[in-house]
Amino acid sequence: MQAEEPTGPAPVDVVGPAALIGGSPAGVAVFDTDLRYVYVNPALERLNGVPASAHLGKHIGEVLPDMDVPTDVMRQVLDDGSPREMTVSGQTWVDSVLTRRYWRVALHRFEENGRVRGLIGIAQEVTATRNQRAELRRTRSYLTLLDKATVSIGTTLDVETTCQELAEFVVPEMADVAIVELFPEDTGRGRNERPSGALRLRRAGVATIPELADPLARFGGRGTDIDYQENAAVPRCLAADQPVIENLYGDEQLDRAAPARGRVAAYRAIGLHSMVVVPLTAHGRPLGALSLVRAGDSPPFSEGLDVVVARTLAGITAVDVDHAHRYTREHGVARELQRSLLSEPRGPDPGIEIASLYLPAGAGALVGGDWFDAIPLEGGRHLKVMGDVMGHGVEAAVAMSNYRSMLRIIAEDDQPPHRMLERLDKAVEQSGLDRAATCLIAVVDRREGVCALAAAGHPPPVFLDPGAPRGRVARIPVGPPLGTGFGGYRTAVLPCGPGTVLFMYTDGLVERRGEDIDLSIERLTQLKLPVNGRLEDLLAEVVDRYADTAEDDIAVLVSRSRGY
Repeated sequence: MQAEEPTGPAPVDVVGPAALIGGSPAGVAVFDTDLRYVYVNPALERLNGVPASAHLGKHIGEVLPDMDVPTDVMRQVLDDGSPREMTVSGQTWVDSVLTRRYWRVALHRFEENGRVRGLIGIAQEVTATRNQRAELRRTRSYLTLLDKATVSIGTTLDVETTCQELAEFVVPEMADVAIVELFPEDTGRGRNERPSGALRLRRAGVATIPELADPLARFGGRGTDIDYQENAAVPRCLAADQPVIENLYGDEQLDRAAPARGRVAAYRAIGLHSMVVVPLTAHGRPLGALSLVRAGDSPPFSEGLDVVVARTLAGITAVDVDHAHRYTREHGVARELQRSLLSEPRGPDPGIEIASLYLPAGAGALVGGDWFDAIPLEGGRHLKVMGDVMGHGVEAAVAMSNYRSMLRIIAEDDQPPHRMLERLDKAVEQSGLDRAATCLIAVVDRREGVCALAAAGHPPPVFLDPGAPRGRVARIPVGPPLGTGFGGYRTAVLPCGPGTVLFMYTDGLVERRGEDIDLSIERLTQLKLPVNGRLEDLLAEVVDRYADTAEDDIAVLVSRSRGY
């Protein structure tokens, strides 16, 4: 009678591996061919919070039920013998304040006398690195968000439109729900009597992710008067003129933060758990509040970047709302006062297509001084501005804001580009700003098919004509940077017909160490408008060609006239 062949995994002799890897600071495990533990070293015991004896003979899921492990990768290594790496995440039995931790695991097939015996896995925790990268990605995303804000918010002098633009701009990038509310104006129309002690605001902008639209509609949409209980989050924010963060873990806290009592069950049903409220204030006068809410799996709001970005966006909106109020009262009609600096595909004139790009330089890049603007003028003309304030950080950003605001005021007088630069140069000198800036102003006349240009120390634009084999660099006179007080700017007028793309940029796109900048600028003439003609795809080509080698921030503004 023949002996039966064993049906389970062959026993693994772990004496040899244990002698080699037992003292390793990395967590090491040996698995049999059925992916059951046969050995864990002391470091892995500590990582998992489970003694070695509790591992043996068990699968990973039996020992660590809250860990996501791609066992298919482990089986591939068993099958073909090729070492692989995988990322696993979840929680071990070690107490942690983190909701999810991450490990990088190297897998090697273990053989003995030519026979496959199992796997050796070597684990190193990478949670901190992943969190740092996630925070960096979030920071970059927020910087890009801020950079695009002025083109998407305040595109008209209509209050309701501006508030809705703000709400839509932050969803879903910053929040699952965004609500913009203003103090109601006395219109003389009858309104329901406000409850005693309540604060009344008018809901002027609302945006939600799709799955929350219907459940939240019952609590009031745009145009609805909302009466807030005395201790709700919004009244507390407005009373202190400071942000309020509410991570709504308890029902009592949630009930108190809501506009009115009795909403806990409804809010819990749709998963609302965190909110931040920031005031809308202009010239020291409170106008209303921006409320951002997160639900479901979205992370809670925190002090720091979330609040800074929310306050900045609220500040941009508050200025626009205040302008709209003043001009409505003074002129009786809504006319455009300003266009945002970072003009995206939705331009302020239906006859002009606009797209923009901003890329901060380096992993630790601070907010830079690059800026651009798009402002409609009378008679089918359109003004574009590209500027670059020297330096980085908060001071450069403040200087950029001052340059931007002064030029918007100057642009209202509709003068030639060189006169705008002269006035801006004098205004900067008188204001005491201690940071110089380069600037390029372009006024495109769709009716005449020309572009008037003036530059203050800024690289020249490039024109991409439809059907032309190459672009053309605008050969224009260049005056000194703004803030020097020297003046001497001149306007040049060049052809710019329907379909021609005006390509404006900051020096970060063309400055390369050891390379003549004129050669770098000339290289831009090789850019081609994609077959589908989308300006966004042209910007994608710019990123592919130049982003990896950039040593400074890159800002690009491209526009195209459809004719008059």
